[in-house]
Amino acid sequence: MGQQDGFLKFDRELPDSRSPKKRVEDFKEIYQPFPEVKTKKQAARCMDCGIPFCHSGCPLGNIIPEFNDAVYRENWEEAAEILYSTNNFPEFTGRICPAPCEASCVLGINKPAVAIEHIEKTIAEKAYELGYIKADPPQERTGKKVAVIGSGPAGLAAADQLNKAGHWVTVFERETRIGGLLRYGIPDFKLEKQYVERRINIMDEEGVRFKVNAEVGKNINPDMLKDDFDSIVICTGSTVPRDLPIPGRDLTGIEFAMDFLTMQNKEVAGDEVKDKISAHGKNVVVIGGGDTGSDCIGTSHRQHASSVLQLELMPKPPQNRGESDPWPLWPMTLRTSSSHEEGGERKWGVLTKEFKGNEKGQLTHITLVDIEWVNQGGRQNMQEIQGTERDVPCELALLAIGFTQPENHLLESLGVHTTQAGTVEANHYKTNVDNIFTAGDARRGQSLVVWAISEGREAAREVDQYLMGKTELPAKDDSFFNVASSI
Repeated sequence: MGQQDGFLKFDRELPDSRSPKKRVEDFKEIYQPFPEVKTKKQAARCMDCGIPFCHSGCPLGNIIPEFNDAVYRENWEEAAEILYSTNNFPEFTGRICPAPCEASCVLGINKPAVAIEHIEKTIAEKAYELGYIKADPPQERTGKKVAVIGSGPAGLAAADQLNKAGHWVTVFERETRIGGLLRYGIPDFKLEKQYVERRINIMDEEGVRFKVNAEVGKNINPDMLKDDFDSIVICTGSTVPRDLPIPGRDLTGIEFAMDFLTMQNKEVAGDEVKDKISAHGKNVVVIGGGDTGSDCIGTSHRQHASSVLQLELMPKPPQNRGESDPWPLWPMTLRTSSSHEEGGERKWGVLTKEFKGNEKGQLTHITLVDIEWVNQGGRQNMQEIQGTERDVPCELALLAIGFTQPENHLLESLGVHTTQAGTVEANHYKTNVDNIFTAGDARRGQSLVVWAISEGREAAREVDQYLMGKTELPAKDDSFFNVASSI
């Protein structure tokens, strides 16, 4: 490595963010510019471990010590070559990934981990700035045609890889804009859509065809796809939200989180939004303690909610790792997002029992009760704590309790089998239908963007093998050895 004692000399440092009071007045990204000399110091903290556990922590198998070394040496072209060899979209993951690689960082055993996510984003932005990322269409075409259904991270990754292999790829998206979850599910204060559009424009120049307002099984005939394309890849995500069927669920003012976020993202993009779900002036309760719930909090702040309360069924996580999640496992510790820093209240170990409303059928209160988790016969069961039941004012309840499965009408129209959980059944990304493959949340269930990109890449490799009888697309396990031998 460029500086062998960097981890001893430099502390972890990340870009400052705009003050919470100012940033809630817009939907721009929150972080301030960060000097390159400081990023170089952060890269110098990489220890050049004998066994770099960050590789296994990253679902994409990013070759992290090598691109850290290139950043330290200020060789941005080499750093970009290494990073893009495993990750099609580091400009996305460098902004929105929870960084499981950092959780597996060896330095993180007794010091703050290397700032891998920040370094990744910096490499991506420098690559664009210096002109290393530009349209590079394949020199030869195979004549094979592939339809990708869904333009989220899995669909875009599959399309990008299959296009690199020389196939003609068409991406079908039911919404008016390309990007799927990246476009509609993630707020602009975490991922401004100019970065999504920048990448899509390059893919378009490279020959990937995009069709919007195109929902397979509705206005796109599935039989047409089967007749016109040599292979189909289902990347629709897991979009059926988990509901909360308790008394009062039929009151107005109880909404799914993704509907709330999607409407706001459309408005920020300049689209006309009818009957927008608004938090303005309301007491908002976000039910669910994950990333989607956090995004609802930040969006509610920007819509000037009167108050924001986030509820989590599970107990409050500890500040530090415990015996059940030692390094290098993902730590089940307390996380505070930028949205939490902006205000609101968080409660753990709380059960939502009932929604209450007025004579007009509008939500006015939510009935809560504290719970404790008790081990009964080896299983954890929740018990209500007597005397803690209360009503909390609430005019907008946002259900952010996850997603269960992909929408079934598409899968039925294509004749693919599903698992008991409702996800697409597949063996090595291949469904029961000979030429139909799948990737991302549609296959694995609700997960991370970085996992979706990984799945899209792996599925593309299987499709290429199916179409051509062989493939030169890199497998995750091959990437380290291929790139390491070339630098």
